[in-house]
Amino acid sequence: MTATDGSDLWLRRFHPAPAASARLVCFPHAGGSASFYFPVSAALASDADVVAIQYPGRQDRRHEPNVEDLHTLADRIAPVVAPLFDRPVVFFGHSMGAVLAFEVARRLQADGHVPAKLFASGRRAPSTRRAENVHQRDDDGIVAEMKAMSGTDAQVLGDEELLRMVLPAIRSDYRAIETYAPVETTVDCPITALVGDADPKTTIPEAEAWGAHTTAEFATEVFGGGHFYLSPRAAEVIALVRQAVQGAVTVG
Repeated sequence: MTATDGSDLWLRRFHPAPAASARLVCFPHAGGSASFYFPVSAALASDADVVAIQYPGRQDRRHEPNVEDLHTLADRIAPVVAPLFDRPVVFFGHSMGAVLAFEVARRLQADGHVPAKLFASGRRAPSTRRAENVHQRDDDGIVAEMKAMSGTDAQVLGDEELLRMVLPAIRSDYRAIETYAPVETTVDCPITALVGDADPKTTIPEAEAWGAHTTAEFATEVFGGGHFYLSPRAAEVIALVRQAVQGAVTVG
């Protein structure tokens, strides 16, 4: 892909591996950025071409308008990701990113691009519903939510100027996921749901409900921890993803 197709805006490669036999495409959580997956990229650089999605409205895209509708975001990402399917591709999405990865996969399979696997981390299935209104809170309320979830860099939370800069993108992401209407649709790729056993945002049964959203194999992996269980359990999560990437190459 060349810079003229817009991929330079959306795709981040922290450890480029153009000769890799498979790709891993990572979708950040609400308020997150591509750099969240830097450690994953470093750990899997010898196994895959790791690509992280950068949403508008943050970091080097902070001057672009935020996207407040998850379907619109998926519509914009799908054509940028489609050319990556010149080799087996594994999707990994955390929290909002899990649903976004699912929606992108739905769009791509209509064109014959089916991921080898989709990891849905820290998010209940698309068919489940909770009434949530974080996006309607004032700034202090959103900051309180971010602190409770422990997914935001403490340096950001302690820097008033930086915090005010990123809050619009965070609010936008929360609006996108909290106004997402439940769907009963499926994808044709295997799904593995990952969940922390103390996650206030996703119960184990809500994670297991992802099984209804695939026509292929399904599995659930439960880890000790909360919504961001994957940070302290990174080695175990990366081992699972590495196995999937290597398996995709074998099957492919």
